[in-house]
Amino acid sequence: MSFKEWTTAPTLRKVVCKHANAEKYVVSDCLTPGKEYEVKNETDEFIFIVDNTGKVGGFYKTYFE
Repeated sequence: MSFKEWTTAPTLRKVVCKHANAEKYVVSDCLTPGKEYEVKNETDEFIFIVDNTGKVGGFYKTYFE
């Protein structure tokens, strides 16, 4: 699946954000702890979700339950 189709792709599953305390990057603008997000794609290290901006973003799996 092309990354251009992720916004319209069916949701794989839903995850809940545990925290938004990043050491290196600012993710508190895009993630809200306790909020449920739709997973559009997933790799070994990252989850690609529709974040608070309404766009698909890739985040480390450590932020989610």
